[in-house]
Parts: sequence; C-alpha cells; structure tokens
Amino acid sequence: MQNVIEMKGITKVFPGIVANDNISISLRKGEILALLGENGAGKSTLMSVLFGLYTPEVGTIHVNGEEVNILDPNDATKYGIGMVHQHFKLVENFSVLENIILGAETYSAGGVLKLREARKRVMELSKKYNFNIEPDATVGNISVGMQQRIEILKMLYRDNDILIFDEPTAVLTPQEIEELMRIMKQLVSEGKSIIFITHKLNEIKMVADRVSILRHGKLIDTVDVKDTSVELMSELMVGRKINLNFDLSEPKLGETVLKVRNLGLDGEKHGHKRLKNVNFDLKRGEILCIAGIDGNGQSDLVYTLTGINPNYNGEIYLNGTDITKKNIRFRNTHGLSHVPEDRQRYGLVLEYNLAQNLVLQTYFDKAYHRAGFINEDAVIKNAEHLIQQYDIRSGQGPETSARSMSGGNQQKAIVAREMEKDHDVLIAVQPTRGLDVGAIEYIHSQLLAERDAGKAVLLVSLELSEVMGISDRIIVMYEGEAVGELNPKETTEQELGLYMSGVKKGAVSYEK
Repeated sequence: MQNVIEMKGITKVFPGIVANDNISISLRKGEILALLGENGAGKSTLMSVLFGLYTPEVGTIHVNGEEVNILDPNDATKYGIGMVHQHFKLVENFSVLENIILGAETYSAGGVLKLREARKRVMELSKKYNFNIEPDATVGNISVGMQQRIEILKMLYRDNDILIFDEPTAVLTPQEIEELMRIMKQLVSEGKSIIFITHKLNEIKMVADRVSILRHGKLIDTVDVKDTSVELMSELMVGRKINLNFDLSEPKLGETVLKVRNLGLDGEKHGHKRLKNVNFDLKRGEILCIAGIDGNGQSDLVYTLTGINPNYNGEIYLNGTDITKKNIRFRNTHGLSHVPEDRQRYGLVLEYNLAQNLVLQTYFDKAYHRAGFINEDAVIKNAEHLIQQYDIRSGQGPETSARSMSGGNQQKAIVAREMEKDHDVLIAVQPTRGLDVGAIEYIHSQLLAERDAGKAVLLVSLELSEVMGISDRIIVMYEGEAVGELNPKETTEQELGLYMSGVKKGAVSYEK
C-alpha cells in the first residue's frame, strides 16, 4: 500500500529535553494510524514537525514519495496536510464562517472577498458530514464539540487529504466521541488518510488500522491494531502492566463536610433553569460522583460551589461554616480544593512558569514569603517535590512555561497543586481528562487515598467507567436538577443512562 507520509529519523530537541529521538513512522493512503504514548512522550511535537510548527534538528519528511521541506503551516497546507490541535486555534470573537476561511480567503479581481462562494462551499461540506453548523454564530458562544467541527471543516475547506487529529476526544462527551469516530471513518472511506493522537485505547480499537507507540521520545513499535490487545498496547506505552480495576473497600463515613441546600441559578440553558433546587450532603471518607450528560448543570454547580459564579440562590456550608457569600480565596483557604474542567481558563496562568502555578493559592503562606517578598527557593523546592511525586514532565523543570507543557502534564500540575494543599473537600472535575492510562491509574489511586484518609471527594465525570469504578455514591443531574441517587454496586450503566436522559427520576437523600 502506498505511503502518503514518511517521517524518517526525526529528532527534535528543546532546552533540557529530547522530545523526539530518531523517530521514523509512515502513514498509508486511506488508513487511520494511531499515535499512542504517555503525556510528554513526544506525540504532539512529532505532529507539529509534520505540520511545520517546529523544524527538526535531524530527519526528513516525504509526501507521496517525494522529500519535502515543511517550514510552516502554509507549506503543510500546500502538501495537503491539515491539523486539528488539542487546544483549538480559533478566534473566539469571529464568526464560524470567518474562522473556517481565515487564511484561505479568495478575492475577486477588484479585491473583494468572495464571501458568498465561501459560504456556499462551507454549507455544502457541513451538510455532507452532518455537522449542522450555524455560519454566523460567534465561535466563543458555541459548544466545545461544535468548535471541533469547525476545526475539521477548516481542513476540509482547504482540500487537505492528510488529516492530523491531536487528542480530538479529550474535551468531548461520549455522544460527541461516537459522532467523531463516524466522521473519521467516513473521511477515510473517501480516500483521506488520518493520524490520530489519543490516550484512549478503546478508541484506537474502534477506528485505527495501525498504532505507533512512543515512550520518552522514542518509537517503541508499530503494530496492527486488530492483532494487538488493549493490555499489550498499554504495557508497550507505559513499560509496565496497568491496573484500572480497583477493589473498593466499604467507605468509613465521617461527619458532613459539604452541605448544599436549595441551590438555584437563574437564567435559562436549552429551555430549562441552569440550577433548580439542588440538595445534597458530602461526608468525610466518601467519593460522591455527579454524573450526567454534559450541559445538564454540572458546570454551573461546580462554579457555584467554588465561588467562580457568585450569583445564585440557596445555601452552602463547608465544615459547618456558611460560605454562601464567601469569595474564592476564603473557600480555598478554608478547606476547598478544585480541579477545574477547563485547565487553561481556570486552572493555570499560562504565562507563569510551573513553579509559580504550583503555588497560585498558597504563595501568601509564610512558607513562601519572607519580609514581604516571595521566597523563590521555597517555591522552586515545592515544585521539584511535586514534579517528582506526580511525574510532571517539563523540559526546564520548575522554570518551564505552563503554556509550553502538554495538556496532560498541565492537568497533572493542577491535580498535584490541589491535592497537596491543605483541604477537607476535593472537587475534581474530569480529573483524568487528556491523561494516559498510567496517569489515570495514578490519579484514581490518589482519589481513593484521599477518601481513605478521611477527605471528602466530589467527582464530576463524563466517563461512565470512571463514574462506576471509583464512586461510593452517584447523583445524576438532568436539566439543572438532581434527579436520582444511585449505588454503583447496585446499578448498571444502562440504568444510569436512563436517569441521565431524564427517563427515570428519583429522590436524593440529605439531612433535613
């Protein structure tokens, strides 16, 4: 079968790290090649080389058998290569249509933008792939799943035949993931070729033909997916056997540490109130999971509990203290930790380095300042400790810019900061989003360690395996309401799905 892409002996070095070490891979025409590896293994760097964002120190790239020089994304586009980045490259205050044609505009002889022709072509592509876009909608106002469709349309609008998807499912709901898998299969059936970067082994099994596995910047192997088990792929990726099935002991419940009463949030979302009369108790020594289809109030609930959204009705008590009107700083310093769903918007200051980000909520403690000035040595020492304990991979250690780190390692940094600071309640929203199986195993073990140490964990997850696997109780949200409470040991994913879709409803227990 013809190779449409060959990358031979690619080496890319950054200060303090060899991101790609003599890697050679090939992509065949009409196939989906998965690129698998731990966070920081070099996958995104390798694809950034192919797309012209980085220039390798050593190595060559061949497109359809011809050696080419790809110096920037315009060169990549010229050779039919397109890329959907892990963090989308969209202008939020531009319209959908403007984002799709940006950089590929066509003009009349008089210098007038051919917007009508562009709109017609975009809408034809949208109809063909069942994208259902609104061309005049502002990108900042549409869902993450729809933003990803805009990124795919950007590639199709440019007639790209070689498509790179970098962690495309990391921010999608299960329903959106299924739809994306369908789209990828359709694209390949039309003769396009896809490189698919992912951590999710089941997705590789669903759509990929072959998988190339990277570890610590080196190519470990390329194997046929149909002949390789999920267990073997995970072992090749991490270098050891992985266990994602935990035997949960019975929880040793303590006193209630988080009490929520009659929580409401005005304003409508998809025709219903954003939050409506939410009540629950969270006790020490348990993991309580908030489950539901994305967009049914989970985010609004978390933003309300953590103080990001202060305009709500009802009452919130933390360790018996009424924090309803308290600000974010008060909640953080009185026992609340928060791993947010949007790590770049709410979890990190991207222009700060890793060490600074790891003390964002504690820099004012005596341990980190001296005579009114930040104690840089203490900040660096803290970072070095957390980098080692949580395996945060960063080219320049504590001095690494947060923006330059992979999404998975950004997530590890947030988890490390929130778990290590003094707290009684950990609110963890999609804590394993974008992480490889080895990191997922570690985060799950840490959440269980929190529970067993008498902390209270409020887990918000869209991953049903995670919901069912490490929770002691499940509360399901639907259209802004808590519509049911389930015991994961006594229910099934099918029954959970009925609550999530609003077919079934039940009561949620709490102290009157």
